[in-house]
Amino acid sequence: MDKVMSAEQAVARIRSGDVLLVGGFLQRGSPETLLGALLERDVKDLTIVSNDTGTADTKTIQLMEKGMVSHAKATYIGANRLAGQMLIDDPSSVELVPQGTLAERIRAAGAGLGGILVEVGLGTVAAENKDTLEVDGKTYILEKPLFGDVALIYATIADKQGNLHMKGATKNFNCLMPLAADLVLVEAEKIVEVGELDSEMIHVPGALVDCICQREED
Repeated sequence: MDKVMSAEQAVARIRSGDVLLVGGFLQRGSPETLLGALLERDVKDLTIVSNDTGTADTKTIQLMEKGMVSHAKATYIGANRLAGQMLIDDPSSVELVPQGTLAERIRAAGAGLGGILVEVGLGTVAAENKDTLEVDGKTYILEKPLFGDVALIYATIADKQGNLHMKGATKNFNCLMPLAADLVLVEAEKIVEVGELDSEMIHVPGALVDCICQREED
């Protein structure tokens, strides 16, 4: 099945209140074409789950400027003054999650796990209101899975059935998130016919992907 469509058609499936898993690591592998199309939608109360909340050169900040984002879960917000202001105005609107924990919580969601056990954050505010478990005499925080209604993903190459290849560091969260979301939207630098992408190069199988659009140059 050919899953290729415009970015506008892809993001038309996003609804107010959705939890969005957004791939990328700062500017590396960020799905900017999809985020740009989303800026034109009349949706609000979105929750953004990402490694970071963007920089001045990415469009996540613009989503916040338009009042479309009510919550964020991220590791790093230092380059986004709006996320910092959200944290000051309403601490419950921003959840800061250590990077490894964030990745594992997303992976747990995709693997159908009930959570992960971590030592990071014990004895700090990060452990407040969270369950702990003792295993072999050691105490761990139970961190719950992070699911998404929609994942917005970047790929270097996609075939028309949605098989994806990510080059180098662009794998980051882009490889983790497709399993953890109900709907997976992909933007690709290059879209090829089925069979052109060597099976050894596939990082995400097409069975997980719903929509593919062509990445646009900034």
